[in-house]
Amino acid sequence: MDDVRRFVSADQGLAVVSFARPDGSVHSSLVNAGVMDHPVTGAESVALVVRGNTVKLRHWRHTPKATVVFKSGWSWIGVEGTTTAIGPDDHFDGFDPSGIPQLLRDVFTAAGGTHEDWDEYDRVMAAERRTAVFVHPARIMGSA
Repeated sequence: MDDVRRFVSADQGLAVVSFARPDGSVHSSLVNAGVMDHPVTGAESVALVVRGNTVKLRHWRHTPKATVVFKSGWSWIGVEGTTTAIGPDDHFDGFDPSGIPQLLRDVFTAAGGTHEDWDEYDRVMAAERRTAVFVHPARIMGSA
């Protein structure tokens, strides 16, 4: 995961996350992601924050698999694995839901984000029902 961290810092945490739809086509979108320990298991994971009404999140609730790809110039690294979600509509055994605002901050900063008004950040995250998603690495590949 050290190589993944290097790629996170190379392009401000920008990454493409993808998953296979039920019809076999691929859904991809641009996200900010970082590397951090899962708050319950402690396992190193790629973490990102998604709005509560996204296709990605609905998909991961039923088919928890994703690939996240980071790039730096012409080099890239991908992390493929299962996903878990923690958010206002996605409870995770062993995680106190009152910790969701701090968890979303932690994921945001792991992806290189900063904010001038954390109270406003928390308000927007709650209004959008934002959820932290963790990709647990089963395979890491790339041209690093």
